[in-house]
Amino acid sequence: MVPTYLIKPHLQRHYPTVQYAKGIYVYDTNGKKYVDGCSGAVTANLGHGVPEIIEAMKEQANKVSFVYRSQFTSEAAEKLAETLNERIGGETRYWTFLVNSGSEATETAMKIAIQYWQEKGKKGKNKILSRWLSYHGITLGALSMSGHTARRERFVPLLEDFPNVPPPYCYRCPYQLTWPSCQWRCADELEEAIIRIGAEHIAAFIAEPIIGAAGAALTPPEGYYEHIQAICRRHEILFIADEVMTGLGRTGKMMGLDHWQAKADIIALGKGLGAGYTPIAATLVSEHVIEPIRNGSGVVMSGHTLSANPLSAAVALAVLQYIDQHRLVQKAEEIGSDLFTKLCRLQQKFSWIGDIRGKGLMLGIEFTVPDTKTMMPNKWAFTDIVVTKAQENGLLVYPSAAGNGKDGAAIIIAPPLTIERAQLDELVSLLEEAFHHIEKHFPMKGNGRNDGSRK
Repeated sequence: MVPTYLIKPHLQRHYPTVQYAKGIYVYDTNGKKYVDGCSGAVTANLGHGVPEIIEAMKEQANKVSFVYRSQFTSEAAEKLAETLNERIGGETRYWTFLVNSGSEATETAMKIAIQYWQEKGKKGKNKILSRWLSYHGITLGALSMSGHTARRERFVPLLEDFPNVPPPYCYRCPYQLTWPSCQWRCADELEEAIIRIGAEHIAAFIAEPIIGAAGAALTPPEGYYEHIQAICRRHEILFIADEVMTGLGRTGKMMGLDHWQAKADIIALGKGLGAGYTPIAATLVSEHVIEPIRNGSGVVMSGHTLSANPLSAAVALAVLQYIDQHRLVQKAEEIGSDLFTKLCRLQQKFSWIGDIRGKGLMLGIEFTVPDTKTMMPNKWAFTDIVVTKAQENGLLVYPSAAGNGKDGAAIIIAPPLTIERAQLDELVSLLEEAFHHIEKHFPMKGNGRNDGSRK
């Protein structure tokens, strides 16, 4: 093995070396081809090697790559902010704070929410409420808002206890209810948490419209976010939408929250904004939130050295233009429907596929003990088995948590929005081959065809 000094996710694991990538395919230095079935980390939304994005990168680099945001603005950054407002705002005007990663975007959203109330003279409103089975980033502030048990556990003494609300987990409803008769009981838990803690202490509630890494595309039912928004407004609490994974077309709508009739006061964007071509993310702040800050201190207390650098801004602008020109939002909805149908057919073949969920090209598969809804025990490491076997088979899928955050196993299927229908068959075929190998070699009691009794 060649010596390495690079810290990788698993220090004792060997990783193939990438050589190049094109479209939905990634190739390693041994010439092996992989179908990028998860856009890396649900990031490479346009696929790889898009000439228009590379040309925009070169053009901006020839002008200027970096200026410090406290000394200059740039045409690229100004245009990007304007375009984001046009694409996302609608009747609501959004101001844009550019950062470098999703973790920075959600942490900036948290800081702006707290500062908003400070500028309004309500300095006691400094807590953020969030849900369990959520993930908002790995920095300490973002991790404090995350209800991802496995990622929190090493740092609990340093973290705030912000997760207080159960997720909208219809497949495993903790109240043994079903929608619509449940009347959004899980959303009502937000109001109960507000009453327990006191609205006078709470600045905002943050949620992923569709839960990603911590819940394998957990998707709330109709009316859920309308209910959440009403609760927030009733108690004078800001609503932050974490659209880092769901935003910019991934779910078949421009924003994940667009599947509901609700609007966020603050939005965090990431991943798809740079589509893997550059590190960039953004916090979008509605006019009514920025107004007391603008008329007060006049300074948003946040910032990073590379915030709003012209190179990344120009690349992100080219990404947004490409999404529009190639109708990728609509395509994600159409292709995603086909992919969902194909995955549901797989579910009928393997008794350990418990649930298929999600929207557009952000779909989750939750695995269960065969012929039951019982969570896969953590000691089985089943998610890692699926991810590893799929990659050996030439397919990249994204690991996700499920169940109670400790036990449970799941993956996310989220190919580039540019995937063609014929390529869906290739993706699903590779996934099925991996599943057949797992079923043959992994000892699970009760293997057999799903008769539907678990649903």
